[in-house]
Amino acid sequence: MTQLVNTNINGDDVGFACEADETLLDALRNRVGLKGVKEGCGTGDCGACSVILDNTLVCSCLVLGMEVEGRKVETVEGLSDGAELHTLQSKFIEHAALQCGICTPGFLMAAKALLKNNPDPTEEEIRYALAGNLCRCTGYDKIVRAVQATAAELREA
Repeated sequence: MTQLVNTNINGDDVGFACEADETLLDALRNRVGLKGVKEGCGTGDCGACSVILDNTLVCSCLVLGMEVEGRKVETVEGLSDGAELHTLQSKFIEHAALQCGICTPGFLMAAKALLKNNPDPTEEEIRYALAGNLCRCTGYDKIVRAVQATAAELREA
């Protein structure tokens, strides 16, 4: 059964049709065209598909598309302002905190959620906030350093 879903994605009101059993991950990629959301595991274990739903970090592979009716969704595409990268994105590049790119959108969204609630996190708090995201390429030190640098820059702004 197909249902029309009206939601707000990255500040824009969006409507899309999806099946009752279709995940938010699949709806975002296939119905809305937001390819930044990546499927890593499909079971909520890797964090590659992380989005912010009503200010809460969630794995979009574990949320049904229909569940976002009337809600606010933030994806990695919403971080940049046109061609201008968000500080998090710039710091990930500067600190070489990405390689293959599969996990990067999830890490960026997890870091954004952390910094929104805690603008001055300790290294331990950063590692805890990112623990739901897996990376097989870079290790985690460069990612943690990028988040620390972002936090420092955002506090100075």
